[in-house]
Amino acid sequence: MHPESHEAMSVLFGMNPMWVSSLVLIATYAAIMSEKVNRAIVSLLGAGIMILLGVLNQEMAIRGVDFNTIALLTGMMIIVSVTRKCGVFQYVAIWSAKQVKANPAGIMLMLQIVTAVFSAMLDNVTTVLLIVPVTMVICEELKIRPYPILVAEIFASNIGGTATLIGDPPNIIIGSATGLTFNDFVMNLTPVVIVIQIVTVAIFHVLWGRKLSASQENRERVMKFNEKEAITDWRLLKQSLAVIFFVILGFILARQLHLEPGTVAMSGAAVLMLLANLGRDAETQSHEVHHTFTEVEWITIFFFVGLFMVVSGVEHAGVLKMLAEYLVAATGGDLAVTAIAILWASAILSAIIDNIPFVATMIPLIKNMAPTFGGPEGLLPLWWSLSLGACLGGNGTLIGASANLTVAGLAERAGTSFRFVTYMKIAFPIMLVSIAISTVYVWWRYL
Repeated sequence: MHPESHEAMSVLFGMNPMWVSSLVLIATYAAIMSEKVNRAIVSLLGAGIMILLGVLNQEMAIRGVDFNTIALLTGMMIIVSVTRKCGVFQYVAIWSAKQVKANPAGIMLMLQIVTAVFSAMLDNVTTVLLIVPVTMVICEELKIRPYPILVAEIFASNIGGTATLIGDPPNIIIGSATGLTFNDFVMNLTPVVIVIQIVTVAIFHVLWGRKLSASQENRERVMKFNEKEAITDWRLLKQSLAVIFFVILGFILARQLHLEPGTVAMSGAAVLMLLANLGRDAETQSHEVHHTFTEVEWITIFFFVGLFMVVSGVEHAGVLKMLAEYLVAATGGDLAVTAIAILWASAILSAIIDNIPFVATMIPLIKNMAPTFGGPEGLLPLWWSLSLGACLGGNGTLIGASANLTVAGLAERAGTSFRFVTYMKIAFPIMLVSIAISTVYVWWRYL
């Protein structure tokens, strides 16, 4: 929380900012869940109400927006939009499908593995932006419903993202606040992530995979495809792959280069648009750039802008801090109890609110517990519990993580609807299974 926030807050009619901000947050989430009004409108309206009621002023609201996340999302959406034109995603789609003889259950398995591995190396939002168009192409050709495969991919992206420092925003925040390195995350989190991914793949196979079927005719048609014919522009393909390579390198070396992932993504987007438009006249360039910008998921972008402001209001009012302190007090200073409590609380809360502000609020509180647990070294189990809870908990609802909303946005644009409650009924119990496995792991390895 910013020190000036208390001075800046003069809530209308002298009402309690904690109550006001909590009610606005609850009303915003209730409206999102009802799906009567578009989620971008709801979140922006919630942000406006926070400011009008005096919980935030405009400056504080804007400071509450995580522009690194916004820039990262927008930049990668632009890169994907330009890259899509050369046909590389169709190439990957056809190649993937042919590896498993166009069997829908095999395709579901393969795309989950690809998504999880990519999410560990890229951030998970970028991964779903690359994988979802591929999935849509395959499902269209096989005449199967894409929804089950897309839900499995959401889980794979958030689980895979948990494995590394750069895979998920909460890990980036924890790493920079504690000095934990890329290797620390790999050594401590990757083993349990592999187990959770295997269990999740099995659950999705039993739930949906084994029931997916495509006619022999549709499967044969996919097998007859020549993936090389899918590439329509070899020059753009080379340019796109070169830019994507340097963007990924930028993500990996971001700390050494003192760059934020948002800067890397936006710079990559600008370079790729420049390369794709070199040698064209001004009118053609305007048309191409306009077309590229129309393919950005603006509903998702503005939903995040509003949501960051709403959560910032709750944070400024001290609600998140109060919840975190209550959690610490309730565990009575026992390391094992505190670690497990942080794991479960992070998971449940990250499913309901964005995990980024929650993690940011928890970090100073956990650091203050160092004397209780024998110095910074003693806090390691708590950091891993926070990471596992916040990253995996995001799977629980459609608004729990950026990747979920990105998939939902892309799917809805292609005509596959994602309903909040329908998703939650399936996702929340599976998320709890992953947290149960994490509990056993944290207990066994650290406690």
